[in-house]
Amino acid sequence: MISRYKLANHTDGHSHYIQDNIGGIPAKISWHARKKMLASLMKQAQPTPETTVLDVGVTSDHRQDSNFFEKLYPYSKQITAVGLEDAYFLEKDYPGLKYVKADGLNLPFADKSFDLVVSFAVIEHVGNRQRQKAFVRELCRVGRTCFITTPNRWYPIEFHTILPIVHWLPPSWFRTIIQWLGKDFFSKEENLNLLSEREILSFFPADTKVYRKHIRLLGMISNLVFYQEN
Repeated sequence: MISRYKLANHTDGHSHYIQDNIGGIPAKISWHARKKMLASLMKQAQPTPETTVLDVGVTSDHRQDSNFFEKLYPYSKQITAVGLEDAYFLEKDYPGLKYVKADGLNLPFADKSFDLVVSFAVIEHVGNRQRQKAFVRELCRVGRTCFITTPNRWYPIEFHTILPIVHWLPPSWFRTIIQWLGKDFFSKEENLNLLSEREILSFFPADTKVYRKHIRLLGMISNLVFYQEN
């Protein structure tokens, strides 16, 4: 079992992985982008009320854009949600949904247990490249199809730290600078490891078909979307 994967949270239910919501603007931008991602998912996967879905990486956070999939997906009774935070409240909020506290790199499900596996902006938080590849392979293992999103490293604003350009520097420089700025949590590779499109594509099994889509903000690619079929 690979145990370093985690979704840490504060005692007040605010996840470390959720950036500061300065003036409410980050939440609004995130909500807008994630609605676009859901629209892309619905068009590509065309789920029905019978489609079984696994959502890997739900959070204990209650911000508007947190657990957006559960809020917007029309067939929430078919969702099994996975995370390492205390998110059992999702079962009450969405009757029929099942929450499982589990490690995203060691999912307690048999091969191809779900028609569709989704994971929104989680892969950048699981650690080094080897662990990120293992995460993608585990999602592909338990799902007949997979839908994975992540922020684009080459967008000029880094969404977790809300800093411009500095994340384009070599990763060691980026981590040193944001540590100087007091952002210790995101300065650690196991908590934030940004990805390019090419890097994520290299993680998928060679015998699968992967479709790509770009989510744009102010005309530039802000988020990367990948839909994999076996």
